[in-house]
Amino acid sequence: MKPQRIFITGGASGLGFALAQICAKGGWQVCIGDRDIERGEAVIGSLQKWQPKAMFLPCDVTRMSDLEQVAKTLTEKWGGVDVVVNNAGVAQVGKISDTTLSDWQWIIDINLLGVVRGCKVFTPLFKQQGSGHFVNIASMAGLLDVPNMSAYNATKAAVVSLSETLQNELVKDNIHVTVVCPSFFKTNLNQGMRSTIDGIEQKVDKLMSSSKLNAVDIARLIMKAVDKKKSHVLPHRQGRLAWYMKRWLPRSWYQKLLYSRMK
Repeated sequence: MKPQRIFITGGASGLGFALAQICAKGGWQVCIGDRDIERGEAVIGSLQKWQPKAMFLPCDVTRMSDLEQVAKTLTEKWGGVDVVVNNAGVAQVGKISDTTLSDWQWIIDINLLGVVRGCKVFTPLFKQQGSGHFVNIASMAGLLDVPNMSAYNATKAAVVSLSETLQNELVKDNIHVTVVCPSFFKTNLNQGMRSTIDGIEQKVDKLMSSSKLNAVDIARLIMKAVDKKKSHVLPHRQGRLAWYMKRWLPRSWYQKLLYSRMK
């Protein structure tokens, strides 16, 4: 049986790199894409210790041509790809009145359109192969509605909706879609974060550090979901409970609970 093949955007750090490590250790053919060329070249050697043919390809998800080049390279070298993880993302925090349209355009171009581009580029290849699996990294922010995060929340909600739509649209082509909605966990998301709120970086870092799950834990849950072809992954228990409350409680009750936990 030939090894499985996986491509991961934003794969040089954080959750993307944790996924790459798990897959390389498991004998998968692994390719990480990242716009940070220096970091990609620095970490690829550690993956090659487990999987000598692991690759790093420079890739900016805001450029369709970068993703098209990745697809071409993987087709030439591997004959295709089995799993594509649309993981690259950024964060923006601020009130709607303080968030500029350029910040909205920036985060939409990466968080939403980056996933759209990945799905558009690789869907024809998956159809040609007769199978494939997209893993789209969203967030609990896409299911909940924490204030002062309208731009981030909106992009992640759109990724959830896109993924659920593609689950219906592509199933007849034997293409599966998993959407992942983690809460805060230790990653480098806040390094490139844009914010109009003083001190938010320290608050985000505290929330990340307090998580009971790390990137490796979440990566393992994702790979189990891929194996079982699960549609949704909500790794954090507290996040799942908040989502259940939003779905089942009257809106006014849910809002009171939300506000009380934000004090």
